[in-house]
Amino acid sequence: MRQNTALSIIAAAALLTGCADMSDTQRHTATGAGIGAVGGAALGALTGGSAGTGAVVGAGLGALGGYIWSQHMEQQKREMQAATQGTGVTVSQTADNQLKLDIPSDISFATGRADIEPNFRAVLDRFAQSLNANPGTEVRIIGHTDSTGTDAINDPLSLQRATSTRGYLADRGVNPARIQVAGRGSREPIASNATAEGRAHNRRVEIYVGERPRG
Repeated sequence: MRQNTALSIIAAAALLTGCADMSDTQRHTATGAGIGAVGGAALGALTGGSAGTGAVVGAGLGALGGYIWSQHMEQQKREMQAATQGTGVTVSQTADNQLKLDIPSDISFATGRADIEPNFRAVLDRFAQSLNANPGTEVRIIGHTDSTGTDAINDPLSLQRATSTRGYLADRGVNPARIQVAGRGSREPIASNATAEGRAHNRRVEIYVGERPRG
């Protein structure tokens, strides 16, 4: 049994140390899974059960990454899906229980600019209402560009787009202290930059909303 426990904990530690090259979402999920696996393995061994089974159960619980998917989150998801229907915005639940809005460039920002387009304003107006109705949630806004141009241009532009989005939400009553912003430039493409269509997919803003469990 001791050997199984050790192997399970080693495997869980590997999950934790393998997070360096992951995206934020992947890292939160993997870290939670690793921590849960260690706890599950120990619990399984202490209670006389299988350490391996305990690790698997613990990993499933830990993969929540510190966020919960409450009725409020589910309601926000439905509201945003309805508000963005037909706009090209994708609304989804991430593996670590965050609400994600993936907003393409054709409705958010003009090429090379950080001014919010009119079509994007309608989405953000509804989103601000949702955030104000759920003040306990955390928000992250991440800007992305395609590979056209240099990092010296793309990195500040992607951050400016995220910052513009935060400013727009703040003007509509959302506490800006709730909102973290980041710019990733062209470093995290979701499509090939070799085609015009792929570059359009890569020019985007991602918004994440997470709710922590209440103590």
